[in-house]
Amino acid sequence: MKRSPHGHRHHRRHLHLHLHLHRAVTGVLALTGALALTACGSDDTSGKPSAGAAATHTMKTAMGDVKVPDHPRRVVVLDTAELDSAITLGVKPVGSTHADVKSGFLDYLPRNKVAGIKDVGAMLQPNMEAIAALKPDLILTSKIRHGDKYSQLSAIAPTVMTENTGYPWKANFQVHADALGRQAEAARTVTAYDAHIRRVVAALGGPTKAAATKVGMVRFVEGADIRIYGRKNYIGTILADLGVGRPPIADKAKDGFSYDVSPERIDLADADVLFHSTYGDPAKAKETQTTSSGLWKNLRAVKNGKSFGVDDQLWIQGIGYTAADKILDQLQTDLTKR
Repeated sequence: MKRSPHGHRHHRRHLHLHLHLHRAVTGVLALTGALALTACGSDDTSGKPSAGAAATHTMKTAMGDVKVPDHPRRVVVLDTAELDSAITLGVKPVGSTHADVKSGFLDYLPRNKVAGIKDVGAMLQPNMEAIAALKPDLILTSKIRHGDKYSQLSAIAPTVMTENTGYPWKANFQVHADALGRQAEAARTVTAYDAHIRRVVAALGGPTKAAATKVGMVRFVEGADIRIYGRKNYIGTILADLGVGRPPIADKAKDGFSYDVSPERIDLADADVLFHSTYGDPAKAKETQTTSSGLWKNLRAVKNGKSFGVDDQLWIQGIGYTAADKILDQLQTDLTKR
């Protein structure tokens, strides 16, 4: 508080009264400040929204400008990438949709980090009543998943949608961080990821050696053709960050995402090192049929013992920095095997 200058001496009584009032006002201001800090500073996401959460900022989203709380307390996430982002940033959502897995939430997420999160339905068909019952003050998802449900969701709480999921995961993470008021945590996360990338590249023998190794990724999918992954997807960005080589087929992927084949064309997946995952039943996904075939057994990576089965939940479905950290550890282990 700025004090007015005084040009002459005051009467002693007047001065005493002035000091008394000044101390009283200072005390009230200090108490008000302390209350405001108490209201704004808690990381607890399970309590009711407080007066301190009323401060808002406007974000540009895939669905236009949205006014969101500066410090959301009750967050609902509707897809796996948003759940990874929240957990990475130290926020436990009050609700989340479940993935198509037995555990509901993806297995790579620490159990203590997801314990107590309310299941609000399947990812593609979230339960609006269950979401509303949680009284959220923020909902996170993407337009590609839930754009058709935006009016319903935004009637429940401010809803921040990214345009897409998967390939733009890093930019999406920044949107999630802005919505959650966790920009500082996001910056630390990105710094740690970049350092982890450098450590793995060093373990591979440096950038030149990494680039000389062609790494392929195949996903067996129940009810669909086999996907040989290109560059424009989540795992493709991690491999690009490492600077490893990719097989020629990766550049023929439709929209950069994947080149889909039948088991009879699995020879196109040939690479120095091959990772593969399975979504759904292995027999129905043609994994069993394909991996027992002569074509598969003749792949360079398979013959050289450089073919590795990996967890689909972690490598394909998770999409975020918590998943990426675990994937990098596995990549380092498998790519350095002799």
